[in-house]
Amino acid sequence: MSIGENIKLLVDRPDGVYCFRLHHDRVYYMSEKILKLATNFSRDKLMSVGTCFGKFTKTKKFRLHITALDFLAPYAKFKVWVKPGTEQSFLYGNHVLKSGLGRITENTMQYQGVVVYSMADVPLGFGVAAKSTQECRRVDPMSIVVFHQADVGEFIRNEETLT
Repeated sequence: MSIGENIKLLVDRPDGVYCFRLHHDRVYYMSEKILKLATNFSRDKLMSVGTCFGKFTKTKKFRLHITALDFLAPYAKFKVWVKPGTEQSFLYGNHVLKSGLGRITENTMQYQGVVVYSMADVPLGFGVAAKSTQECRRVDPMSIVVFHQADVGEFIRNEETLT
């Protein structure tokens, strides 16, 4: 997922300075005010602080958590809009087919991270473009155009494991 130069807007906000911190293989986003309060606790006693943006896997790859969606969606460079009939399928963890694709940002490259929106501009989750914008125009309606990565339905499906 790419937000490019918009990362500055996450750190230097009008309501204060915010930062990212690594804790137990997870990346958290918080205000400096919260960070200073968290220093009152030892690192081994602290479970989490701020909003979890994602975690590093055992193979050291970074995986975004759905909890970062509200912060990243407004600044995303590449977006995909799905048709109303496809929204529920995506929210159950399925990939997006060409037949369910409403719109896609111009010049989206293959394997580019994207934010998936409903046609009403409600962010639904994250995905990876399986096809470029140009390829999407020519493919079969049953071809996968966006690989599912995370969706807001995870709050319900995995609420006991989200941190």
